[in-house]
This record gives sequence, C-alpha cells and structure tokens, in this order.
Amino acid sequence: MKTFILLAGRSTRFWPLTEKTLFPVCGKTLLQHQVDRLSAGGCTDIVLVGGAHNLEEATQAFPDLPMVEQEDLTLGMRGAVLSILKKYGSEPLMLVGGNDVIEPHAYAQLLASGGDGAILAYNVDTYFPGGYLSIDGDRVTGIIEKPGEGREPSNMINIVAHVHRDPAALSEALRDIDESTDDGYEQALAKLFATKHYKAVSYTGTWQAVKYPWHMIDLCELLLEEITKQKIDPTAQIHPSAEVVGNVIIEAGAKLMHNAVVRGPAYIGKNSIVANNALVRGSSIGDDCVIGYNTEVKASVLHSNVWTHMNYIGDSVVGSNVSFGGGAITGNFRLDEQEVSSVVKGEKIKTGRMKFGNIIGNNCRIGVHVSTNPGVKIGSGCFIATSAFITEDIEDEKFALVKNGVLEVRENTTKSSTPKDRDALRKKL
Repeated sequence: MKTFILLAGRSTRFWPLTEKTLFPVCGKTLLQHQVDRLSAGGCTDIVLVGGAHNLEEATQAFPDLPMVEQEDLTLGMRGAVLSILKKYGSEPLMLVGGNDVIEPHAYAQLLASGGDGAILAYNVDTYFPGGYLSIDGDRVTGIIEKPGEGREPSNMINIVAHVHRDPAALSEALRDIDESTDDGYEQALAKLFATKHYKAVSYTGTWQAVKYPWHMIDLCELLLEEITKQKIDPTAQIHPSAEVVGNVIIEAGAKLMHNAVVRGPAYIGKNSIVANNALVRGSSIGDDCVIGYNTEVKASVLHSNVWTHMNYIGDSVVGSNVSFGGGAITGNFRLDEQEVSSVVKGEKIKTGRMKFGNIIGNNCRIGVHVSTNPGVKIGSGCFIATSAFITEDIEDEKFALVKNGVLEVRENTTKSSTPKDRDALRKKL
C-alpha cells in the first residue's frame, strides 16, 4: 500500500513563518520526522504530494521519494486526492496529513485494520474543536465538524490518517459532490461511509497537530522528551567550565564556551555556539546559531543562523537569519497571568499557553533593548529599531520604531546580510 503525505497547503496560518513541513526542530524538518515515523510504522512506499510552491524544496530534502503535484490547490484535500488517483488510481492507498505527528504504531494499526477502509480515531477526554466520528460498533458512519461541547457523537476525533482500499469507489465519490463548497473530500467520505465498511482505528497515543506557529513549541516539547540520553558529537568543543546537564544532543562542530550551560532536554545544532555565561534549556537550537554572552533561551525553537547577545528568548519560535541586539527581550508571560492570545488572519486566537513569547520570521534584525508583548508576531524581513516596544504584529518587510512615544511602522528599505556573510564573521568567534 502506498502512503501519501499531503503537503500542498499554503501554511497561511503559520505566518510569519513559511512552509511548516520544512521548518526544522530537533535536527530534522517536520517532514523528516513524519517520514521517519511512517517508516517505523511499516509504511515503506511513501509518496509526497505538494504544490508548485513547495515541491522543489521537498524534493531537495527527499530526492529518492516520488512526488505528485496537486494540480488545483483551490480544491483543497479533494484536489490532492484527485491528483493522486490520476497517477496511482489502481491500488489501495493511505492518506496522511503533513501537519499531524503521531506514534509509529498507529500507522501499523491502520495497515492491519482490514475492511474497505480505516480512519484513525483519537480518543479525547475533554471537548476538542475538531471533527468527531459517529460510529456503529467499529464502523464509521459520519464525521461531524465541531459539534459543540455536550453534542459530540462519540469521544473520537478524526485524524487525517485514512486508508482507502477501493480507489475506484473513492474516485467516483470525489467526482459526485457539490462543488460550490470547499469540503469535497468530506462529502466523498460521507458517501463512502454509507456504502462501505470504514473501520474506526482507536488511538490513545501522542498526537501533536501543527496548525499555528506556536505549535512548534509544543512539537519541540514532544520531540525533546524522546531524547533519552546525552549524545555529544566528538567534534564538538566543550570548555571544561561549561555544563551539559541531562538528556542533550550536541551536534558536530558545536562549541560551548566558558561557563555556558545547556540543560536538558535540549538540542544544539551543527556548528552552533553557546557563548560565555549563556543558558539554553528545554530548547531546539538550529545549525550555525550563536547564543551569545549572557543570553538565556528557554523552551524555544530557533531555525538556523540566529544570533543573540545578552537576550532573553522565552517560549518563542525564531526563523532563519535573525539577530537580536544586546538587551532585547521577548515577553512571554502576561501581567495578569492569563492565557496568551495571538491574532491570526484578523482573528484573535487563544494559544492554550500560559507562557508564549513571540514568532519572528526570517531575515529580521531586532535592535538593542527592544522588548515585545507576549503573543506578538514579527514578519519576515523586518527591522525593529533600538528601544522599541512592540505591542502588535508587524507585517513583512517593515521598519518599526518608536518616535515621540508612538510606534511607527514604515517600509523597510534595508536588506539583511546573508547567512554566507555572517558565517564568515561567525568563524572568527
């Protein structure tokens, strides 16, 4: 059975970060973690399904995996499956969402489930705003989206890990739907449930959906828990006064300087530096980063080529090629100690986190003594001027400063230095 990982979404809710499946955490992209878990669950024939916007990068990451390009992105999941069936329409298939991280044994259960098809059913104890399965014995009879607390048809949530053993029936159902709505795949499932036996495969293990950018922090926590021992590459340089405490991975070429502390669980990427008196705890640091003097990075995910100096970065996600001026601080805890919210596509969303700092896009420069409110997002290519206090999201390619006590946001006409330029400087450290 072929397994298709669905990657064609535009990741618009992931702003200011781009392409969530290719964002690295704990040394691998989300997509790499997905492929590894599928392989461990017995899925040996994996195909990537993407769009013109991301297939090239996905191909570079996995040159040996076959690809399917979704022809019409406006059709959502229905369009992805139609593109799959156009090329692989004669054999059973498993569809897996690129945003859901689950345990390998769940995939093995799906493969062994039997019946005309199978739906992975995550068991919940409290209300979750997702699609609930209505069931009759082990047979799925429908999916009800966000029924409201107290009106759930079962305690089982639909996870996009679906087995279809009759591709002809799936194809027919996909073409016999109301095209005026964007739920074509869901309509097709309803038709299949009425005529075929789709089993609900109960699952109680780990599940981490990655929909919003702060979910990378949750994913990092999950992956760090899977680090069960200390592993330091022999080429890493650890000063005698530095401390590595607990379950920590330190990759090749990394350097811990005088009095640096890395407290596990934590991950330090290739060629990264943790400088004098710096502290990293509960975090994933990407490749070629500099955690500069007197900096603390706590419960955060840093991409690559991130530079800091006398900073506090807490419960945040930082894109690639970003630098923080001395004294810049990410606020991660509300004064009233309530849940932090963040604005996504004009809507205020509760993050589910009591501690949540900032999301910072690629190629940003954060000036000296900048401070931010919890939940704020800064777009890619932004410059934030010295001593600015950022209380709201900043769009891509902006220059933000405080003038006469008022935040002003202008177009940014200055471009960031490239990782190649900064690598030359890093090697001098």
